[in-house]
Amino acid sequence: MANGVFHTKYGIEINLTHEDLGYPGRPDLLDEITRPVGKRPRDLLQCLKDRRGGQCGCALADKSPWMFVRRQRRGGQVTLVAAHLPITHVATPQESDKHKAMKERIARTASRHGLHVQVEARSPDNRIITDVLVTGPAGRVGWEAQYSPISTSSVHRRSARARANGISPLWITGDPASTLIDRAPWARVDDVPWQRIVSPLAMIVRGGVRHLQIWKCTQASERPCPESGQACGRFHSGWFLPTLCVPEERSTALDELVVTSADGEHLPLRISDRNGSRRISHLWALADDVRRWHEINGEQDPLADAPAAAEEALTFTEEELDANCRYGAEGTFVSDPRPRRETTSATGLQTFEHLDIDRRTPSRPVQLRLTDNERRVIADQLHCPPWEIGPCMLCATPIHRYGPRSPLVCQACRSH
Repeated sequence: MANGVFHTKYGIEINLTHEDLGYPGRPDLLDEITRPVGKRPRDLLQCLKDRRGGQCGCALADKSPWMFVRRQRRGGQVTLVAAHLPITHVATPQESDKHKAMKERIARTASRHGLHVQVEARSPDNRIITDVLVTGPAGRVGWEAQYSPISTSSVHRRSARARANGISPLWITGDPASTLIDRAPWARVDDVPWQRIVSPLAMIVRGGVRHLQIWKCTQASERPCPESGQACGRFHSGWFLPTLCVPEERSTALDELVVTSADGEHLPLRISDRNGSRRISHLWALADDVRRWHEINGEQDPLADAPAAAEEALTFTEEELDANCRYGAEGTFVSDPRPRRETTSATGLQTFEHLDIDRRTPSRPVQLRLTDNERRVIADQLHCPPWEIGPCMLCATPIHRYGPRSPLVCQACRSH
């Protein structure tokens, strides 16, 4: 990746390793060169070697010498680099199959439960194309199956457009490091082949759905004090994954979330980080938990005014301008692995001196919602009679529950 580009409009060479880009008199230059290509002239930025009359590898390959600027993580730091256009991600066959399979599963589940479904739904102004639009008693939920990389700005932009059209966005992914996590309402499932996605077997939501926990911090508490590690006698509240709840909550299945998000049993919530920073966490939660959270904090609609999550700060290394063209060799450097955005720790921890509210969190019973035909199909796959199919005690996945020496939990829960 190059550390400099030529600005064809101003006729200047830009050094991306300097905070002022080499031109302190142009404070808006960074915003201008990092705009999406669709919102600026395609030939705004040019390869320095091509501009200086050298042999640009991209031009020699019968491609354009025009460039774009993006962020790159390297050595734990985020820097600006320039790369040749067009650089777009084309979904692999595996990603495309998973994307289509997920859309099919969501649409099939919603339709089976009597909800109105539109696949590849377009808004009246044709600015929004939703993978699967599910309409229920609580409103419209726009499911976006994302199995290929996507930029943070795209997630923010598409989610904002959905809300402006009265659609509650819900992004689904199988990647725990996906950039969409905590950028918009989301859910994560296991990354499995497309054949598993379209099968009637349950898919458990591993991240994005949490439960409210409220407890008094005493010596007898099953949780340590999040402030000091020792009993403080105050009240704490926070959002936890089902397996970290006390008592442990049942995990939510993907098919269940398709229905409950449309009928209002699960609601999206956006909360600030406990440290008072601008970092925002998105989650789906039971409507009763959301109502209690609003009562505790005195908030009515935190989704409306919460700021967007801040991007990581840029690092400027103050290097010399390098005019060499690295087209064809740009793929030899592998960026640092993306940090795992999804965390298992509690979200939105808060502390109160007094709390006049019921602290008990009702557990949801483990239920298995299957039609007779689905029960027969699953029984055939598990090689057992249909009447021996039952729910996993932790996640409600259909398993061979009632046969001789049958387990009480599924293999996935045992491994976790």
